[in-house]
Amino acid sequence: MMLGSVFRRLSIRVGASRRQGLVLVFLSVVLAGCARPAAYGELDKELNRRQPPDKVLAAAGVRPGQVVGEVGAGWGRYTVEIARRVGPSGRVYANDIDRDSLEYLQQRCKKAKLTNVEVIIGQEKDPRFPSGVLDMAFMINTFHHLADSVALLRNVCPALKPGATLVIVEKDPDRAQDHPGHGTTREAMVRLAAEAGFELVRIETFLAMDNIYIFRVKLPAGQGR
Repeated sequence: MMLGSVFRRLSIRVGASRRQGLVLVFLSVVLAGCARPAAYGELDKELNRRQPPDKVLAAAGVRPGQVVGEVGAGWGRYTVEIARRVGPSGRVYANDIDRDSLEYLQQRCKKAKLTNVEVIIGQEKDPRFPSGVLDMAFMINTFHHLADSVALLRNVCPALKPGATLVIVEKDPDRAQDHPGHGTTREAMVRLAAEAGFELVRIETFLAMDNIYIFRVKLPAGQGR
């Protein structure tokens, strides 16, 4: 397991008031020799309180039978929830550049008897999704980590079916001033997505600290949907 990767996720995903306690929990389970299940389980609980999967996936429009590509799937907190929601007739392509996290994700899916998840080891600027298969590309707490967000989003486009959506869940620093850390302003998100060829459909703001952005590929002028 890559400890640095998990610490980075921990430090930016939880509120300042609970961060120290979770770090101590994380260290304790590392020393106990059972770091992955226990540490990831604690993070899942904390983050799911902030971003309830059932509400987020419903707002994003995830439905049975869909094919969803998740960018930055990590240890699979949302991957397993998406896989259950799309069901046996759907499929999830779980992308990350962290091999250790994806190995753990595979074990997690096997334990949960989820057979509709395929992991993809991507590149920093390319998720390496199959061409033309996705009903939705999904990204949660990942955007601010991207070395070149515009390049990566451009490389998501070929994987999307006509009319498919790009869903990005990202902390809004203007709405989370009591919880300092990484995030992306609404203005920056819309601008960078536009540079990559996407147009904003809507923003869901029911989460306390995060925005849910729904984008589609922008069509040439005069061309309807």
